[in-house]
Amino acid sequence: MNVAEVMTANVDCCKPESTFKEVALKMKELDVGVIPICDNEKLVGIVTDRDLVINGLAQDLSAESKISALVTDDVVKGSKEMSVEEAAKVMSQHQIRRLPIVEEDKLVGIVSLGDLAVNNQSSDEAGQALKDISNPAKPKNSQAN
Repeated sequence: MNVAEVMTANVDCCKPESTFKEVALKMKELDVGVIPICDNEKLVGIVTDRDLVINGLAQDLSAESKISALVTDDVVKGSKEMSVEEAAKVMSQHQIRRLPIVEEDKLVGIVSLGDLAVNNQSSDEAGQALKDISNPAKPKNSQAN
C-alpha cells in the first residue's frame, strides 16, 4: 500500500507572511498541531504548535510577527508513491509525527502516524516509529542512580 491511499489530501496551509496569530487560529479551527507554510502551493516550511509556544511566545515575539520567523524550512518530505512502510521508516528516522507529501515541491497531502496506524499492514512500523519518536527526554536536573 502506498502513502497516497492513507494520506490526508487538500491540506490547508498558511503563507510565509501570515502572522503567528493567524497560524494559531488556523490550528484551532482545524484542530491540528502543525500547519504547512506554502508560497503559491510550494511547500516552503512547516510550523508546529510547539514552535509557536517555545520559539515564539516564550521568546516574547508578538502575535503580529510574521510566521516566516518561526518556519522550519528544512522539511523532511515524502512522495505519494512511497510505501506506508517507507513513510513510517522516514518518520522514525527523523523523529517526526507528520510527513508532508509533495509532488514537484507542491504540497499534495500529509500523512500522520495515526494514518499509518489505522492501516493493518503498517501498524508494526507505525508502532515502532511512535516508540522511536516518543523517547522521553531526560529531565535537566536528573541524576544517574
